[in-house]
Amino acid sequence: MKLIILDRDGVINEDSDNYIRSPDEWQPIPGSIEAIARLNKAGYTVAVATNQSGLGRGYYTRETLTAIHNKMISLVEAAGGHIACICFCPHTPDDNCNCRKPATGLVRQIESNLNCTTEDAWFVGDTITDIQVATACNCRPVLVKTGKGQKTLDKGFAIAGVQVFESLKQFADFLI
Repeated sequence: MKLIILDRDGVINEDSDNYIRSPDEWQPIPGSIEAIARLNKAGYTVAVATNQSGLGRGYYTRETLTAIHNKMISLVEAAGGHIACICFCPHTPDDNCNCRKPATGLVRQIESNLNCTTEDAWFVGDTITDIQVATACNCRPVLVKTGKGQKTLDKGFAIAGVQVFESLKQFADFLI
């Protein structure tokens, strides 16, 4: 299986420091939906690993998160693509769980759900925690400049072996 793991906020959709709290607030980054469909058509399985501490903070419910994810799935399917699984961490940073990135729990859930290994899978994110979990799981880390990606770079972020792209669309163009 050729696997690509995507962070959600800042990679697939526009991010917000106030959290994405409704399907109406969830807006795809231009080209991201089509990029997922193109990656699928090129033989890649796409999974999503996303921290969603807004749940733990009480900003939205699981039903709302499901509605947000259903919107994302519908848009990807309308473009001819498919998201194989979505794994999310509902905890806050203070909960000390094993699933909140940079912990490896979400990646392990993807392995279990898809009955595969994530070693050498691509992991596309926009924060240092995405890069850290990718590295910890022997994935191939990719940083996109969308979302918090440019801020991550501006902070002097530099880890050998991390490829940087303007967007998910540009990463798909590179890979395909």
